[in-house]
Amino acid sequence: MSVPRQLPNTITIVRILCAPVFLWMLLADAGADGPLRWWAAVLFIVAIATDGIDGHIARKNDIVTDLGKILDPIADKVLTGCAFVGLSILGELWWWVTIIVLVREFGITVYRFIVVGDHVLAAAWMGKLKTVAQAVALSLALLPFFTLIGDWVVWVNWVLMAIAVVLTVASGIDYVVAEVRAARAKRATR
Repeated sequence: MSVPRQLPNTITIVRILCAPVFLWMLLADAGADGPLRWWAAVLFIVAIATDGIDGHIARKNDIVTDLGKILDPIADKVLTGCAFVGLSILGELWWWVTIIVLVREFGITVYRFIVVGDHVLAAAWMGKLKTVAQAVALSLALLPFFTLIGDWVVWVNWVLMAIAVVLTVASGIDYVVAEVRAARAKRATR
């Protein structure tokens, strides 16, 4: 059976459209950790999990597109960005953490658009690891498990969040270094 060529990109676009719905659900009960908070967390987890699904479908069926290479990281950044901002609005995450993450994510995204005419900047392994770390840390932060199993889970989440922030900064540096090396190599071959 043939998979429609645009299925992976459609999944990615749906992930982008889930972000504002997720943010509304997260903020709707103003941090009361009620049913909407749980549903927001579930929506986030399902939406972020589709990141692997759309990529797998595209690679398996040899329908990877330049549009998908651009949209996929944007979808990740929109979804995780909404989660970081939402948690900061609720006072559950320091704003400086959110600002560091958003500056890195926005900077890399803007750079991707600047170089898109020259080449498509695909996600590197460290960027993918960063996305997984952010997804895990944010999922744990969004799920109010502390109401069920105690405050110790908050400490676990802080450790995971610290790992995610370190990987966010490191992967940003990795992108810059890789692009500088590529530019030097390109100039050397002229």
